[in-house]
Amino acid sequence: MKILFDLLPIFLFFASFKWAEGHKDLAAQWLTEHLGFAVSGGVVGVTEAPTLLATVVVIVATALQIIVLKALRKPVDKMLWAGLVIVVVLGGLTLWFHDERFIKWKPTLIYWLMAAGFLVTEIVLKRKMLRQMMGGQMDAPDAVWRTLGWAWVLFFGAMGVLNLYVAFNFPTDVWVSFKMWGSLGLTLVFTLAQGVYLSKHMSQAPAEAGGSQ
Repeated sequence: MKILFDLLPIFLFFASFKWAEGHKDLAAQWLTEHLGFAVSGGVVGVTEAPTLLATVVVIVATALQIIVLKALRKPVDKMLWAGLVIVVVLGGLTLWFHDERFIKWKPTLIYWLMAAGFLVTEIVLKRKMLRQMMGGQMDAPDAVWRTLGWAWVLFFGAMGVLNLYVAFNFPTDVWVSFKMWGSLGLTLVFTLAQGVYLSKHMSQAPAEAGGSQ
C-alpha cells in the first residue's frame, strides 16, 4: 500500500495526460476557464493542454499526499516535502510560461536529490540508511552496505541523466510513457538485482537481548 501511495502522483500524471491527449479541446477549455489566472495570457491551447493538465494533477496529488499523512498523524518523508516544493515551482513555471521543459526537469531533480541523500548518509556519515529501510532485519559487512550505497548513488545519478535525454530528444508523449513504465521498470530491475546481491552477503540480525524471555 505504501508503494502504491508513493507512486500515485506518477500514475495520475500518466492517466491525466493520456486522457487529455484524446480530449484536447475539453482539457484546454477547462484549464482556461478554471486556471486561466495561473497561465500567461489566460488561455491554454489545445496542443499544450495535455501536459498542463497533467502538471496540475501531479501538483494536487502531491499536496494531497502530505495532507492525508498529516490527517492520519503519520510522518511525512523529507523527500515528499522536497518533491512538493519542486513540483510546485517547476509546475507553476510550466503553467505560467506554457513551457513543458520545466516539468520535465522534475524527475531529474528528484533523482539527483536522492543520489545526494544516499551519498551523504551511506557514504559520508555511514549511517546504513538502507539497513534501516529494511527494518533492521538483515545485516551484512560494512563493505557490502557501502557497495550498495554507491550503487544507488550511481543509479539515481544515471536515471537523472536518462530522464533528460528522453525528455529533450523524444516527443512529450514518449517521455510520459517512459516516466511511467521505463523509469519504474528500470528501478524494479535494479532493486531486484540489489536484493540478490544482498542476499548473497547478508546474515540475519541477532535477536534483541531478552527477546526470548
